[in-house]
Amino acid sequence: MVTGRGIEVGHIFYFGTKYSKAMGATVSGPQGETVLLEMGSYGIGVSRLVAAVIEASHDEAGIVWPESVAPFAVGLINLKPGDVACDTASERAYTTLRQQGIEVLYDDRNERPGVKFSDMDLIGIPMHLIVGPRGAAAGSVELKSRKAGARSEMPLEAALSQLGG
Repeated sequence: MVTGRGIEVGHIFYFGTKYSKAMGATVSGPQGETVLLEMGSYGIGVSRLVAAVIEASHDEAGIVWPESVAPFAVGLINLKPGDVACDTASERAYTTLRQQGIEVLYDDRNERPGVKFSDMDLIGIPMHLIVGPRGAAAGSVELKSRKAGARSEMPLEAALSQLGG
């Protein structure tokens, strides 16, 4: 015997002829005889699917959405809103990605970087594009994989190309 954790995301119920008999629901059989319908139902709980994905794909920092079901593909983090270089690079990244049909959550709140990083990890967006003042002034950004945790610094255009496919 094997045991493990699980969550029900779908179900099937067999009703037999319980309801068809009460409703008089019949069909003609192969020889023309009257046959009561055999009934059942099945379904998938959408909210259960979300819970199952989160249960199967999370870590101590929060959700780690698989790319195929993530609510956003990219979390764009502007580390210093109001800084001309950060704002310009962030707006360019946001516009370019959206034009490519990529869903982006743009965090331009006036919060500390740590808060922004923690929130993006908690939400679980697969890729984080981080725009900071030093990097933006030099034309570079950081790209972070939520799943692997790996960060790499690169020119903005290279990051956009990588995220755009």
